[in-house]
Amino acid sequence: MKLLKLISLFKKQTVLVIGDVMIDKFIWGKVKRISPEAPVPIIEVTKETETLGGAANVANNITALGGKAFIVSAIGEDADGKSLVKMLSEKGISSDCLVYDPQRPTIIKMRIIASGQQVARVDKEVKGFFNHHTELKIVENIEKLIPKVSAVIISDYGKGVVSSKVLKSTISLARKYKIPVTVDPKVKHFKKYRKVTAITPNEKEAIIGMSAKNIETDEDIASLGKKILKTLNSDSVLITRGEKGMTLIQSNDKIKNIPTRAKEVYDVTGAGDTVISTMTLALAAKAELANAAEIANFAAGIVVGKLGTATTNPRELEKTIRDSYKK
Repeated sequence: MKLLKLISLFKKQTVLVIGDVMIDKFIWGKVKRISPEAPVPIIEVTKETETLGGAANVANNITALGGKAFIVSAIGEDADGKSLVKMLSEKGISSDCLVYDPQRPTIIKMRIIASGQQVARVDKEVKGFFNHHTELKIVENIEKLIPKVSAVIISDYGKGVVSSKVLKSTISLARKYKIPVTVDPKVKHFKKYRKVTAITPNEKEAIIGMSAKNIETDEDIASLGKKILKTLNSDSVLITRGEKGMTLIQSNDKIKNIPTRAKEVYDVTGAGDTVISTMTLALAAKAELANAAEIANFAAGIVVGKLGTATTNPRELEKTIRDSYKK
């Protein structure tokens, strides 16, 4: 089976992830009463955890799937930055190409989970592009790493790492070395991701990014996808559509609707990271776009069935695919 063979090749792939790294913190607890101070629940904390988030979670997904990940980003000179570097090291991901910026804090996203439900999120961040010195060091690190990898992911969370200069340099170098470059987009930068191998917006991002209206049917999505490819002069767009699955539109006018593989949906946190990580590993292994999208769909179906910022692995992915084809 093609999909299983591709998964076996993941361990031979090296992927460069470029984008905004952060820490996802989780406060877990139970709710037994409402506060007398305000109409809000009182959460009795049972545990606290933290994981890699943003572009760091993309790199984490790559390693969990058996590939090797390099990462280029910027973090603060703070305790949270040290914590992030430690977590990367524990996952076997080098922090050598992280740039330290003393003017910005390391980004933290804290989610409060009560009785299995997310009830609040608290963000610590400074938005906006980084200074010229930091941007130049980011570009230098990208130039150093791209000749060594088999694919590139641009994971844009709109926090400042993916500037126009970084984007232009990355895509140009990837094309020069003839390696796939994929993008998990931010809406406000949508029309800047030109000449890439694949862009992976969710349905809302695709609609807002193109200022589209009245998008309801499969035909509407296909038409929107074609407009995206024409605007960006790119090879493909994979639009994730929640319970409707995914739609892959290619520049050769091939359209593939892929039904969701999720059995139960507990948490969509980080699902987009899993989609682009799996798809890019498959493309690095020389998969056809349709097969790469199919594997990504299986992987997404696994992680949305887990709470928190989750990943999957080759064994779990292979089993899910085999079980699906037995039916």
